[in-house]
Amino acid sequence: MSLAMRIIPCLDIKNNRVVKGTHFVNLVDSGDPLELAEKYALQGADELVLLDIAATIEERKNRIELVRAVAEKISIPFSVGGGVKTIEHVRELLLAGADKASIGSAAVTDPGFVKKAVDEFGAQAIIISLDPKHVKDSSWEVYIKGGRENTGVDAIELAKKMEKAGAGELLVNSLDMDGTGKGFDTELLNKVSSAVDIPVIASSGAGSIDDFVKVFDSTEVTAALGASVFHTGKFTISDVKRRLKEENVEVRI
Repeated sequence: MSLAMRIIPCLDIKNNRVVKGTHFVNLVDSGDPLELAEKYALQGADELVLLDIAATIEERKNRIELVRAVAEKISIPFSVGGGVKTIEHVRELLLAGADKASIGSAAVTDPGFVKKAVDEFGAQAIIISLDPKHVKDSSWEVYIKGGRENTGVDAIELAKKMEKAGAGELLVNSLDMDGTGKGFDTELLNKVSSAVDIPVIASSGAGSIDDFVKVFDSTEVTAALGASVFHTGKFTISDVKRRLKEENVEVRI
């Protein structure tokens, strides 16, 4: 039996509201996270990603309350990320009802933390969120702090390192394509997915249903993420899945 490809909406959250911008700036309000989570679950989303883009200490308590509320509203798996830097942060999220914790900047600044988290909670509970930007030729470097700081770390090498540390999957956010609606960065995604054996989630750039068809047709990713295309109602998750089914891509309807 072939593996069903996953369609995953992403909710970027700031001040308990869903926001979306381009290249992580010019953010606009996109709605209430609880309402959107419930709507997307009903539309047939396979999972959800909640990303706290403020990730301040002051907002951590609000985030935990939101995670609890989302867990009560939906039955599909969801991951939560943003400022996850300690074992206690991961534990808080999982105890509040999240299925997975997404680790971003700390994967670069404290790579030993990833192995500790995997040892404590299991590979299935740990996603690594990578924010690569194209630098030259077929080379990408990882940025942290919401895409503001270049670490100089090679994205493909970091992906391999995270697999070795035991992470369950990788979420690859192309900074070049974020919010552009020009399609997923298939070259980057092919580089990452061919370098590791763990599942890779394609993120950043979805602007049409054709983009979802193309990313599954031309890369080895097992999931594709969308944000503004779903928030604005340009099309629904159900629309995407129907089209993928027509193109003989295995999905759960």
